[in-house]
Amino acid sequence: MTIASDLLQRHFQTLVSDNAQWQTLIADDILWELALCARHRPSGAAIGAGGGGTARNLVPGGGREFPFLRPQGVSFADPEGAVAEVKAEGLIKPTGRIYHQDYVLFLRAAGGKIAFLREYFDPVRAAKALDTPIFGLES
Repeated sequence: MTIASDLLQRHFQTLVSDNAQWQTLIADDILWELALCARHRPSGAAIGAGGGGTARNLVPGGGREFPFLRPQGVSFADPEGAVAEVKAEGLIKPTGRIYHQDYVLFLRAAGGKIAFLREYFDPVRAAKALDTPIFGLES
């Protein structure tokens, strides 16, 4: 197991269930890119403060149960890079909707921390589950 693949597994294990522990995994200057969400690139400070859109919606106490299912990871020859495909499913308590999502994540590590995450997922699926309006898309 490489540094990056270990961090990726720990990311899935702690992001929702132990957000305080998860925050110890990320670099202060992390770049978390939600690739299919236009112009959304929260910094580490914003994520740590609960200001990163995805992280804020997943932290414990946010009224959401959100387990990651069957992560399939691939390590690179470079120990500081990894990619994973994962499914997520959970009840969004405020809306009562079940959220199903498929993610692909790319991770780069630096100094033993997560320095870069790029997530690919269907933002329309997320918005509908969270009952969030989608600009330019009729319900």
